Amino acid sequence: MSKYLETIKIYNQKVYNLEYHQKRVDTTIGQGKLELSSIIQPTQKELTRCRIVYDEEGKYTIEYFPYKKRNIHSLKLVFCDDIDYDKKYENREKLNELFGKKESCDDILIVKNGLVTDTSIANIAFFDGVNWLTPKTPLLEGTMRAKLLNEEKIYLADIPYQELNKFQKIALLNAMIDFDIITKEKIEEVIC
Repeated sequence: MSKYLETIKIYNQKVYNLEYHQKRVDTTIGQGKLELSSIIQPTQKELTRCRIVYDEEGKYTIEYFPYKKRNIHSLKLVFCDDIDYDKKYENREKLNELFGKKESCDDILIVKNGLVTDTSIANIAFFDGVNWLTPKTPLLEGTMRAKLLNEEKIYLADIPYQELNKFQKIALLNAMIDFDIITKEKIEEVIC
């Protein structure tokens, strides 16, 4: 039986983006099997990562960890057409295998069928001078990505890896880091 994972941000006793996490859980295992609001106890004041592992029946384990952000300044292009991570599985074996190819870079940028998808830990967005664009076909439809799309702060686009140099900035987005712009002068300094 597959196991799934939710990583939820808690800060100052507040749970962030719970409705988006609940929607993903409902889509993954069916509505009403696991109600996140009834199991999360946001007593932490420091930035905390709430980690919930659950199965098809709604059985779960929950843990809380202090969160320390990984600094990411460079991304290695990694090509893989057979990766499938459409649900947030606990098993990240294929992602970890691809991450092992990062060489001296901080993380990877996965290209599937010629299009940019995600990094090993985050969805991604690119600034074209006017709008922030995120891949139409990510590996995983993340909760922060869904929120920013709903707020019309980012927009969907097919992003061929050959066209990355036309963008001015790159941002990582996930539940813990929100919208984190990589601070480099040029895209060529980020993609290695």
